[in-house]
Amino acid sequence: MNQLFSIENIDEVKPKINQEIENLRNLINKYDFEYYNNANSLVSDKEYDVIFRRLQDLEKENPEFASQDSPTQRVGGKALGEFNQIVHNKPMLSLGNTYSEEEVADFDRKIKEALEETPYQYVCELKYDGVSLSVKYENGAFLEAATRGDGFKGDDISANIKTVKTIPLKLQSEILPEDLTFEVRGEVFLNESDFIRINEQRVENNEKLYANPRNLTAGTIKLLDPKEVAKRQLNVAFYYLDSEKILKSTHFDNLQFIKDLGLPNSPYSKLCNNLEEVFEFINYWDKHRSELPFQIDGIVIKLNSIKQQEILGFVARSPRWAIAYKFEAEKAITKLNNITLQVGRTGVVTPVAELEPVQLAGTVISRATLHNYDFISEKDIRVGDYVEIEKGGEVIPKVVSVILDRRPEDSIKFEFPTYCPCELKSLLIRPEGEANYYCENPDCPSQLKRRIEHFASRNAMDIESLGEKNVEILINQGFIKSISDIYELKNHIDELIKIERFGQKSIVKLLAAIEESKKNPLWKLIFALGIRFIGEGASKILAKSFKNIDEIAKADKEKLISINEIGEKMAESIIRFFKDEKEQILLINLQKSELNFTSDSYSFHTKSLILQDIIFVLTGELNTITRDKAKELIESHGGKVSGSVSKKTNYLIAGENAGSKRTKALELGVRILSEQEFFEILKKD
Repeated sequence: MNQLFSIENIDEVKPKINQEIENLRNLINKYDFEYYNNANSLVSDKEYDVIFRRLQDLEKENPEFASQDSPTQRVGGKALGEFNQIVHNKPMLSLGNTYSEEEVADFDRKIKEALEETPYQYVCELKYDGVSLSVKYENGAFLEAATRGDGFKGDDISANIKTVKTIPLKLQSEILPEDLTFEVRGEVFLNESDFIRINEQRVENNEKLYANPRNLTAGTIKLLDPKEVAKRQLNVAFYYLDSEKILKSTHFDNLQFIKDLGLPNSPYSKLCNNLEEVFEFINYWDKHRSELPFQIDGIVIKLNSIKQQEILGFVARSPRWAIAYKFEAEKAITKLNNITLQVGRTGVVTPVAELEPVQLAGTVISRATLHNYDFISEKDIRVGDYVEIEKGGEVIPKVVSVILDRRPEDSIKFEFPTYCPCELKSLLIRPEGEANYYCENPDCPSQLKRRIEHFASRNAMDIESLGEKNVEILINQGFIKSISDIYELKNHIDELIKIERFGQKSIVKLLAAIEESKKNPLWKLIFALGIRFIGEGASKILAKSFKNIDEIAKADKEKLISINEIGEKMAESIIRFFKDEKEQILLINLQKSELNFTSDSYSFHTKSLILQDIIFVLTGELNTITRDKAKELIESHGGKVSGSVSKKTNYLIAGENAGSKRTKALELGVRILSEQEFFEILKKD
């Protein structure tokens, strides 16, 4: 191998490498800002990927030039053990709410009286239905991010917020003063399209749906694994700036300065000269809010002058100079024409309301979920009823209530059908303790279609060109009767070309994607198999905990539940899947097709079950072992590690500087162990 650089010229080369790294970072930051803030693609995805990989390679080969504000560091590092606390420089206060124009007028009257007729202006902003956030920058670099918490201190969510691509890790603005430390506050939120995408995945995984984008956002920013946060595609809109060096005279100027710095903020804010203009803004967005890609639940009205804000000050935990006008949830009344059943890939049968089409929140609604039979029974929903539907905090329309005084006299109480709606008419069952009915016939065409779609989906085997329409055609034409038939399509090229939608180019593309899918890691295959209760996260855990598919198939319940985050229900589902003769045949056929059955991320085998069913919490600084190693050690002996102390906690392992968790353990009577005492327990094995 030729030596690229000699010792003599290395000092000349290193500065050039450092400069190239800086140039690439600046270029990627520029592309990211334009793409995520202005919806403007300056380069193709392929060009972007080439540049990004070049930067990754250079940073890996030259670790001395590593930087926390590099765009490559947005999603990196290990999962967090817990959140530290950050004390806010100024309290993060909440706003007083109002629900009528009369109350807004009363707010304006109090402003006028307090300012003694001095002229004033308002700034009206959209009230994003998200979660409050504080971010600090130091000398142009991202420093830390925190939740609102109790208003005085919040959780340090810096690692999670770094994954939000609209937030620059290093500011490029020419207007940035030197040695500037400042804070911006805003709202973290999810676009409705991303919320729907995530819920659709959960439906396929037979997981509980998230209620609305705000709840999902709140849960996302508190996840302990930044890599999982990155998948949710959060957004941020900043609306507040605080710095000793930047002394703007008005709030509207501060909003413009935030934008000039390259930070994301709302493009919809408006400067209003009087109350009439405020009401115009409120009424416009009350009518047009459904046109936005995200949810808002009202309008925020603020005094524009910073000096006048200071004059009015605060009352309790709210500013006197600002108020929130809250919109009512959007509702409509329509007729329920029918209740139909939808069969998912795991056999779960979901009732759907077929509605007389009605306009709601900017879209025509003709269907709404009815969740399950219990939901229908509790609200006594019947075919022929007039029902009220809404899209408040919910993206997916839901039936709120029945208009009983419009119920037909011949109305009949709805009974859940006995048989599956597919042509096989298989018996539906409802397992004890569950809300859902299931079709347990694996030959059910509806299930097969959904299973194939799931198997080929992006987060599973990622087989491009095998979408919903093509799957339906291939099933109807008899080419696919099982998942394993996907890998036999290469034997039917001449027949496939005769199908109307399948030209030679599309077939070549499809077969190439199928062949490429064989290289996927084991966790993707586990997820693609569609085992009930086993989503992406659980699939990754299984791939890390076992060497291959065979070991998972042989694992008993005791072995499975000894793995952190694999519960009894999941373990029973895994065992049931691998005992099923048809699934065994499927796995044999997939193995013959040379799919990857071996884990490349296997981390440990359970060494013993001495700690089985024992729940530990780790806190403080451990001296002889890292927290990650301690967690791995506990799990390898069958124990579980939780992030918080509760009545279910058996032991708290406390290192130096143990804080609130130690206090909580003392309050609940949880036994506290030192590192040495913990190791003594393991010696008993």
